[in-house]
Amino acid sequence: MAQENAAFSPGPEEQPRRRGRQRYVEKDGRCNVQQGNVRETYRYLTDLFTTLVDLQWRLSLLFFVLAYALTWLFFGAIWWLIAYGRGDLEHLEDTAWTPCVNNLNGFVAAFLFSIETETTIGYGHRVITDQCPEGIVLLLLQAILGSMVNAFMVGCMFVKISQPNKRAATLVFSSHAVVSLRDGRLCLMFRVGDLRSSHIVEASIRAKLIRSRQTLEGEFIPLHQTDLSVGFDTGDDRLFLVSPLVISHEIDAASPFWEASRRALERDDFEIVVILEGMVEATGMTCQARSSYLVDEVLWGHRFTSVLTLEDGFYEVDYASFHETFEVPTPSCSARELAEAAARLDAHLYWSIPSRLDEKVEEEGAGEGAGGGAGADKEQNGCLPPPESESKV
Repeated sequence: MAQENAAFSPGPEEQPRRRGRQRYVEKDGRCNVQQGNVRETYRYLTDLFTTLVDLQWRLSLLFFVLAYALTWLFFGAIWWLIAYGRGDLEHLEDTAWTPCVNNLNGFVAAFLFSIETETTIGYGHRVITDQCPEGIVLLLLQAILGSMVNAFMVGCMFVKISQPNKRAATLVFSSHAVVSLRDGRLCLMFRVGDLRSSHIVEASIRAKLIRSRQTLEGEFIPLHQTDLSVGFDTGDDRLFLVSPLVISHEIDAASPFWEASRRALERDDFEIVVILEGMVEATGMTCQARSSYLVDEVLWGHRFTSVLTLEDGFYEVDYASFHETFEVPTPSCSARELAEAAARLDAHLYWSIPSRLDEKVEEEGAGEGAGGGAGADKEQNGCLPPPESESKV
């Protein structure tokens, strides 16, 4: 009994041998990967819309301002060239002269007319006349091109503003993952929650184990990704995320932690990346939140503190205790050793119960035989007595 209790006790704290590890995914979900030596940069221009959306805000605003300013300057210069080529600038005081654009007396006036044309302001002071066919063609081109620039730039800004990246900031993950028993089996668990009252629709959770490995042929695979089952087969990976939920990965024979004991886990080098996906209820756009756990952020023998309480007519979530854990009795052995010990215990109970019944039957039979030999035809050792003919022979 002492040995059994010792196997299920947390054991003393040890100082494991640590190796510095660079995170693959930061705690806030940013992927710590930079693309270097990309020679085919033209590919970014083939998808210019996505490139502009992915730019930083200061660069996006700069490009937004330049797109309009350069367009206005370009067409303003053309309006000025038309006026200069027709001689409108030389007949400013000639009332009998019909210019291409009334009251266009210089480059500044041409620039202002370009702005009025493209933005359809139309103050009425500068206006094109019907005696300038080249100006009419240019007016049509600027109106069409201006509409395209408006659609493109406003679309980029709208998509950038409505991106659900900031929505992921209100989806929180526990600061630590824990390993403890659930229904007699070791489980790796972490907690997720949503701080907003508008919920994530069709939420689903995934988990990846990031760990370098070497194949049997000697090939080294850095940052190898392995799926951690969080209920895909049973549908438990689809979440109704109204209140914080504890996501559990059962350490079974298919788990990469099947043979990992507490000491082996503390000396291992890995990263667990968790990914929460769903649609934002307000906008219908897909949102993804990510986080990760290193080896020293996995607590063996801990369990999460409950954060849900029943109040008068409603449930209340206490997010002050969202990251809190407490210690619970947990075996320090691996899940495989725990399963083998449970199997041996079940086998011992299975065979010990019939043996004890047999001993009891033998004791009763011996007592009846000493009282007169009548027990010869009784059941012996849990079996039926032999037939009467065989007993006479």
